[in-house]
Amino acid sequence: MMISNVKGQFATFTGVLTLDETDHTNSRVEASIEAASVNTRDAQRDTHLKSADFFQAEKFPKLSFKSARVTRSGPGELAVAGGLTIRGVTRNVVFTVEGPTPSVRDPWGKARLGLSATTKINRKDFGLTWNAALETGGILVGDEVTITLDVQFVKA
Repeated sequence: MMISNVKGQFATFTGVLTLDETDHTNSRVEASIEAASVNTRDAQRDTHLKSADFFQAEKFPKLSFKSARVTRSGPGELAVAGGLTIRGVTRNVVFTVEGPTPSVRDPWGKARLGLSATTKINRKDFGLTWNAALETGGILVGDEVTITLDVQFVKA
């Protein structure tokens, strides 16, 4: 209600990182997220987010990202530019990435690495335009959405 940020997460997703360990700028990433797996810890809100007012999950079951370019943006920081698709609309976005961490072996012998990434989008750029006026003035849903990723990759 434009009072505080609502945090949510997606429970079902896949991603592939093709990592050039000697030069991270030669790396690329693709990810796919099931829209219906959204979870904001409020069942009524989640149902609304899956509806035609927002993700329209039945018609557009996946959100996706495909990188186009990776550049260094600072010490230990990368900029990953690519196409983000929501509701069938693709827009170019840039994720600021911390990491990746050095690869380590887990207790089962698999190599893992982690990274964190963020970007901000305007939801209306993707056709998510639903809103409601509040009787005290203002609107219910803000336009700016911060996307934060904290992920681990397992070497295949």
